[in-house]
Amino acid sequence: MTALRRFIAASGMTNLADGVAVVAWAWIASLLTRDALLVALVPVALRLPWFLLALPAGVVTDRVDRRQLILRMDALRGLAFAGAAGAIWVAMPLAPAPAEGVSAPALYFALVLAAFVVGGAEVFRDNAAQSMLPDFVPSDQLERANGQLWSAELLTNALIGPALGAVLIGLWLPLAFGLNAAAYGLAMLLLAGISGQFRPDRTDARNWRAELADGLAFLRAAPLLRVLAWTTGFWNMFHQMIVIGVVLHAQENLGLSATAYGLTLAGGAVGGIAGSLMGDRIARALGPARTMQWMLLASGPCFAAMALAPGPVTLAMAFAAMEFSGLVWNVVSVSTRQRMIPDALRGRVNSLYRLLSWGTMPVGLILSGLVVTMGEALLARETALTLPFWAAGLGSIVLSMAVWRPIQRGFALQ
Repeated sequence: MTALRRFIAASGMTNLADGVAVVAWAWIASLLTRDALLVALVPVALRLPWFLLALPAGVVTDRVDRRQLILRMDALRGLAFAGAAGAIWVAMPLAPAPAEGVSAPALYFALVLAAFVVGGAEVFRDNAAQSMLPDFVPSDQLERANGQLWSAELLTNALIGPALGAVLIGLWLPLAFGLNAAAYGLAMLLLAGISGQFRPDRTDARNWRAELADGLAFLRAAPLLRVLAWTTGFWNMFHQMIVIGVVLHAQENLGLSATAYGLTLAGGAVGGIAGSLMGDRIARALGPARTMQWMLLASGPCFAAMALAPGPVTLAMAFAAMEFSGLVWNVVSVSTRQRMIPDALRGRVNSLYRLLSWGTMPVGLILSGLVVTMGEALLARETALTLPFWAAGLGSIVLSMAVWRPIQRGFALQ
């Protein structure tokens, strides 16, 4: 097995665990409380480290062997998932979820803590992995390599993982987290089989302020990267707005079971896999600027379609369209970034970029809960649960109009 294949396979295994957790985090939180804000706090804990730890992750990624950093972070995530599984097992059987507050405060706290640890390790792991990928392929093959990587990740994270997570929840709640520890162990074995050193060549002294200043100076001098970072940040915020809304919408408005909900999310992964595999060809046919412009614009109607979906099939179709546009955008965006940033700076510039592009995720989750809570004061709960979709759809359309020309200008200067 080639180094790239091992790298992709290891990423697939960790994303299988993440895909199981996509369903498990919010679903188990919804079994402890029906308060939308309290349900949202669990995935907020998962995403908050992207805001808090992105900059340290960049400095560390450019100082150490990136393969070793990935191995250590996968081990930490495996331990956190094992701890969450144990906490759920100890707390069973669960009392009915109250409309306000939580039925099992200790378990709720343990889930929030485990989510924060998993999210923190993910920040370091993903930054190192994204900085390491260009070591395996020539520059002109980055779109294809990223497409292969994301198709594997989506197959496990969004297609197999959610469906498997839903089945595990139905069988026994702790299994939804316990299986993840084994998946991370297998990923570590695959990655450990890759030979070589993956520490970037550095001649500058180690001073974290100076190191971050170098990364910031590079990002400031690259207007295209700044536009892509802010655009991705706002889009991620809108995407996270639907995360909690879709759980409660699926449960209360559409009456879906955990299995049906997981299959709906998995159906959306088909679109994402298609987007990741076709992103390279679409970018070559339309050019990178037009590809990103149209994919961004297409996401707005996809969010709105989720609010109008009358059942799981149409909801899955809306997810598929959204994932297709999002993954084509990612193939072009990440490949452009990897090509533009020198290896010695890749971790720091990636961390600054992702601070802008991923640091907005907790904001989107909180906004989702706030929109539903405020909407219930004026509208029926059934209608209020669809408001995050409408807000995300409108926001995405406004965003695409605002950055249409800056994206075109940025690529013209490359």
